[in-house]
Amino acid sequence: MFEGFEQQNIETPGAEIELVRGGEGPPVLLLHGHPQTHAMWHLVAPRLAEEFTVVATDLRGYGDSSKPFGDEDHSTYSKRTMAGDQAAVMESLGFDSFAVVGHDRGARVGHRMALDLPERVTKLAVLDIVPTHHIFRTVSKDLATAYYHWFFYIQPYDLPETLIGADPSYYLRKKLGGWGTSLETFAPDALAEYERCFGVATIHASCEDYRAAASIDLVHDEADREEGRKVECPLLALWGGRGVMERIYDVRSVWREYANDVRGRPLDAGHYLAEERPEETAQELRSFLQG
Repeated sequence: MFEGFEQQNIETPGAEIELVRGGEGPPVLLLHGHPQTHAMWHLVAPRLAEEFTVVATDLRGYGDSSKPFGDEDHSTYSKRTMAGDQAAVMESLGFDSFAVVGHDRGARVGHRMALDLPERVTKLAVLDIVPTHHIFRTVSKDLATAYYHWFFYIQPYDLPETLIGADPSYYLRKKLGGWGTSLETFAPDALAEYERCFGVATIHASCEDYRAAASIDLVHDEADREEGRKVECPLLALWGGRGVMERIYDVRSVWREYANDVRGRPLDAGHYLAEERPEETAQELRSFLQG
């Protein structure tokens, strides 16, 4: 799926991170969402690699990266910890500063990285999210219905792990085939990769990712709010015009509460922009990253 890209495994202080790297030019880090891997970028990364050095990684807990068991306070999967892994990867590859593009959970990691390491993140693109803090602060029935998994995953270990683990492939396909996206959207090779990686360790890591979002991540977010800290670098928000974000939020307005320089628009897609509208997604990202 990544012809011409080099596959690597980088050992960081906290985790081993699997990645592919390709292209030449300014560095761009691509971060995937749940329940996927870096394979979600297989249609976008080659387009960006025509002008940029593209690094697409598996987040801690996903794909072929390390999957440590979660600590009681869920800090193992805090976005601060996960962002630290990714910053260490880029440093190991020789990039002191770089742009970040994240979808879903990866966008939340990118958001935290831009806040914690403003001197390193030059630009941030977030695909189909609004900030975690905002979601928990404004949750409605419609949001809770669409985002049911947010409240399912955060239940104590090992309730969600056991229920999902009873039939992982069924759950994965139901998850991917919702959110305004048909399951047929996904390339067979990509879908096979998602299924291969969705084992016991990843299911637990996924739950811990969401448990952290509802606990320690909110502590970090509240501290930012109290100190008036916002994302300083330019931020591009793209979201699905047929998805949950479009129905419930004024996405640009929400992001302007959390970042100083915001632009963006909806695409004719559901949740999985990079696989539903790869050419349009790549063009929007290219224009933003070049500007």
